[in-house]
Amino acid sequence: IPLTAMRRTIARRLSQSMQTAPHFYVSSVIDTGKLAELRAQINAYSATDPSPVKISFNDLIIKAVAKALTRMPQVNVSFAEDRLIQKKWVHVGMAVALEQGLIVPVIHNADTLGILDIARESHRLAEAARTGKLRPDDLSGGTFTVSNLGMYDVESFTAVINPPESAILAVGSITPTPVVVDGQVVVRDRMKVT
Repeated sequence: IPLTAMRRTIARRLSQSMQTAPHFYVSSVIDTGKLAELRAQINAYSATDPSPVKISFNDLIIKAVAKALTRMPQVNVSFAEDRLIQKKWVHVGMAVALEQGLIVPVIHNADTLGILDIARESHRLAEAARTGKLRPDDLSGGTFTVSNLGMYDVESFTAVINPPESAILAVGSITPTPVVVDGQVVVRDRMKVT
């Protein structure tokens, strides 16, 4: 099966990333109980909005990443040949799987957007990606990427940095997990991120 131009570009860029950018992986497990409560509250509020939008867990993760990048600007950089380029903006890419390959549309200035606006933009970008209607600006300027495979029942994975960004967050599925709380075993919804 001949490779499309998109798949050739993806293969070249990700191979280049693995060879030129130092990769190391840190994983953590997050209890998502309060995140689910927050999502339910925001969705209830959004239902009363003149233009309602359904908030996903990924929208909340994108907002959290944007806030974290403003607090940790040393991560919001790009690699250059002999230096790091500090970014003044926070543009979060969201990996979208298509039949032709992986594409990363970008939510520009995610740190300044409210959660409803992030949800609207992520829905617009995902639909534009699926229908082949992304504009060049929709794919440019990313400073950090979120890759979420949770909807595919993937517990955890490691993602390849999208050059020239310095980092990527790999998000696994939310699963009911037995944990010890106050000396008792209880079931909590948890998510692994790397």
